[in-house]
Amino acid sequence: MHDQAQALRHLVHSRDPASARATRIVTVTSGKGGVGKSNFSLNFALALQNRGYSVLLFDADIGMANIDVLLGTPAKYNLFHLLKREKSIWEIIQVGPSGLQFIAGGSGFQDLIRLSEQELEYFASEIAKLHGHVDYLLFDTGAGLSKETLRFISAADETIVVTTPEPTSITDAYALIKMVKTMGHDAAFRLVVNRVEGDREGRQTADNIRQVARTYLDLDLPLLGFVPDDANVSRAVKRQTALSIVYPDSPAARGIDDIASAYVHEERRAPERNIKGFLQRMRRLWS
Repeated sequence: MHDQAQALRHLVHSRDPASARATRIVTVTSGKGGVGKSNFSLNFALALQNRGYSVLLFDADIGMANIDVLLGTPAKYNLFHLLKREKSIWEIIQVGPSGLQFIAGGSGFQDLIRLSEQELEYFASEIAKLHGHVDYLLFDTGAGLSKETLRFISAADETIVVTTPEPTSITDAYALIKMVKTMGHDAAFRLVVNRVEGDREGRQTADNIRQVARTYLDLDLPLLGFVPDDANVSRAVKRQTALSIVYPDSPAARGIDDIASAYVHEERRAPERNIKGFLQRMRRLWS
């Protein structure tokens, strides 16, 4: 682990600060569990990485953290060790297959919600070290709108909401978005429809939720794309290997890859923000 942490430090410090772009903070969430959010987060991160971007996937799912399980890479250290000051931010970063960097949540997020001001400052200072050294910091949050998930949604540059064509999934996704907006939080949302039987179902599902959001929330909800229902996803989970690694030509893997292409194209036109702004918003939400 010492060698790994040393290698990570060398990697990030070797990047030319003048050419390093601002780190973009993206939250991935869903209105309910069981919609394939974590699988999407993992393979979306890999798709961005395959396009030459530096990505760090942060498992922020309280109580259900499972990115390390999906990768088949047990995490020796997680957020808990950072908060207890037993390990630095570099030492809790794990490296999974294809070189994907990730931070396991573990029990650490239970401690995160009880941080003192001094402890929060320490957490912020460690996270701030990532600024300019990764292009994307992806937070895979828990399903539903817990207080912790709300903080990440509101502090991030944008939030990708994953839903499926099932009525309960659509209803819960809309309820999450409505609650965030009703509470007055400034959040930018994008939509992904997972497990569609075809383009028509994906488009119809997206149009329905977008129309309701436009009518009742005065909110434009851009569609990033949809992912086909694919038995290979379950097979990949059982093999504890990312779908895009073990079944790269499967319909779902291709769907997520298309979404990554669309996201990168649209993101180029988005205003630059940074980790400093994210941490400032996070502090306000914790106070």
